Order: sequence, then C-alpha cells, then structure tokens
Amino acid sequence: MPKFDQKQAFLQPNSSKKYITPDGYTSDIAVFTIVSNTIVENTSKRKVLPKKLLKLLLIRRVEIDKHGNPNVEGGKWALPGGFVDAKQQETAHESAMRELVEETGVDQVYLKHFGVYDDWGRDPRGWIISNAHYAIVPEGKLTNRKAADDAAEVRLVSIEEAFELPLAFDHRQIIDDALKRIERDMLNTDIAKNFLLHEFTLSELQGVLLTVSNHPKIANKSVFFTKAPKLPFLEKVVDETGNWKKTERNSYRPSQLYRFTNQVIVPSIWE
Repeated sequence: MPKFDQKQAFLQPNSSKKYITPDGYTSDIAVFTIVSNTIVENTSKRKVLPKKLLKLLLIRRVEIDKHGNPNVEGGKWALPGGFVDAKQQETAHESAMRELVEETGVDQVYLKHFGVYDDWGRDPRGWIISNAHYAIVPEGKLTNRKAADDAAEVRLVSIEEAFELPLAFDHRQIIDDALKRIERDMLNTDIAKNFLLHEFTLSELQGVLLTVSNHPKIANKSVFFTKAPKLPFLEKVVDETGNWKKTERNSYRPSQLYRFTNQVIVPSIWE
C-alpha cells in the first residue's frame, strides 16, 4: 500500500478553496514626534525650559486616485500605510518601513509592531487585515516630510487635534491603542532616548516622559530628580578632562548631562 503523503494531500489543486483568505494585507504606522516651543526669557533673566508636546503625523487621502476614480475614504485623515507587496515577498514590518519613506520621506527610525486589526467591515474594500506599528521620529527628521501620490497633504497634529479630524477606517481606534502602548513602553523601556539628543539633561528627559504620562514619580519634580540619577540605565557624562559634562542650553546655571547606558531593562511585576 502506498504511503500517505500528508503534505502532498494539502497541496492538491483547489485545496485552498476550503479556506477563506483576506482580501488584503496592510501595514499602518502611528508616527510620533515631540516638538518644543522656543526658549524664552522672563523678567528675572531665567531661561524657561521649552514645553514639549507629543504630535502625530497624519495624511489626508486624495479625493480622486491616480486612475481617476473616487478614492476610498477620500478626503479623510489617516495614518501612513499601505498594502504589503506580495510580489516582493515583504513582511509587514518591511512594508511599514517602505511606506514611511514613500508617504513621508522618513526612514531609519525606531519602529515597533503593536497590534493586528482584522474586524470584518473595517475597510469598505473587503476583509483587510492591518498590522499596526508605531514609529518614533526626531522632530528634525520631519522637516522635509512630503506627501505621496495618494496623499493630498501631510500634517503634524496634536493628539487632541487628531481626534477632532474625520479619520479613515478604524484609525481612531489604532491611534488610541498606539497611545496606550507608547505610554507603557515609555515607562518600562528606554525608548525615550529616541526623542532626545544622545546627551541630555534630566529636565529634558522629564519633559519627554510627561508628554505621554502624568505618573506621580515623573510629574513630581523633587521625586523625579532624586530618583533618576540612581537609575542603573542612566549615567552622568564625563568630558575629555574627566570632569562632569554640563550644559547651559536650558538654564544659565550649568546642568549635568546624562546618557542612557547599554544596560538591558527588565521590568518586574513585583516593583
């Protein structure tokens, strides 16, 4: 009796018709950056630390596509993203990196996958499964951002502004989930370094963290400035003469510069 080949049985013609497959596979990216207002001086001759604000990059979808047809969700605002290129055998992550370049002109940034969105009816074109990512992009990298062929406009908006705009598909939910994820990661990992210069002051670090969380150990200046220097993943910067390296960019009084170490951060549920 011939041996049953299970693999060959699965590869028989029309066997794929037993399964329902998605109509499309996409990647969407919530691109976050932090902007600062200009340093001003008050009457007491003290520099005021720039206020930092978390912003999100959105594109406005064109009304008419390149073929002259009405564009799906045309005129609405959306996260950068698009279909995974099956011909190039892309992964969702590779697609997200490519779409960032094509739709915003941004590349080589921190990018992390955080969710899959596969509800029936989330996209009028059919059952489209989307992989959601968030990206952290330094403000300077978005200076020359550009709109792709399928985008009428690219804009940086505050989170409050984003939720007031007409958003395409289920991007309101994706943005909301991305905010929760980046807050969790900012409190449990060292991703804040992607918003900062390599060498930074504790005030600058605190300002970045406060854009996503009002955790009491961060918001309370006394607590934060006491605890932060003792953290194992932060270290004071030393200059070429062996002295502590300081800066006056945010204060007339020199402030100590810090940097992140290479120590791996392992959050504990017992802390």
